[in-house]
Amino acid sequence: MNNDLIYEQPLNEKTRSYLRLEYLADQLNLHLDTDYQHHCFYPLFSLAELTDRCDYRTDILKDIDKQLVILAKWHALPHVDKSQIQNIIDQLNASKAPLQTNERIGCHLKQDRFIAALKQRFGMPGACCNFDLPQLHYWLAKPWQERQLDLNSWIENFLPILKPIKLLLELTRSTAEFRTTEAQQGFFQGNSPQTLSLIRVQIDHTQDCYPTISGHKNRYAIHFVDFENQKHTDKLVKFKLATCN
Repeated sequence: MNNDLIYEQPLNEKTRSYLRLEYLADQLNLHLDTDYQHHCFYPLFSLAELTDRCDYRTDILKDIDKQLVILAKWHALPHVDKSQIQNIIDQLNASKAPLQTNERIGCHLKQDRFIAALKQRFGMPGACCNFDLPQLHYWLAKPWQERQLDLNSWIENFLPILKPIKLLLELTRSTAEFRTTEAQQGFFQGNSPQTLSLIRVQIDHTQDCYPTISGHKNRYAIHFVDFENQKHTDKLVKFKLATCN
């Protein structure tokens, strides 16, 4: 059994936003596979809130163009998997068109009266009772297959940003492999000549501690905290580290 956990720390606000959106997308996909009743609405409404606050399309388009330049250079190198690189290039190019419309992401979902009624109530503690939301009570009584179709149609509103963000984060993670490292007395710090966007720490859960990571651009620090007493550990901690550009 693999007891390793991976912790990720973004080193800039854009990567932080991408990771949050990716997390919500993963939660929604989980709800597509299994019937978790009304719990599917929490990640959906969080996603709607984030995209309503900020239009991510400009940043995503800039990052796509940046990656296309890098991938074109890789594609020209000998002894590389050109078909795999071309596949990524094709995916990135295909994701540009849905981002280049005048429609705001999630605008159609805001016009859904059922969703609007639920969103207004979901912020209140315990407000999912059938006397608060009879329409939700009715919807939950529908066959799971019908509710799956509804969920898919709601999630489709956000796919123009979720698909490229997933791909961009995969490319970011691929810029660095995990290397075995040690934290003397539970502390490790490092720096990089290149600007970093993401720190990844892989550690065995049985070490009974977790990392708290801080940093900015070229420098970062990792403190390991003993879970039981919630204090910094003084022991030697072995872990794996990846510093991604």
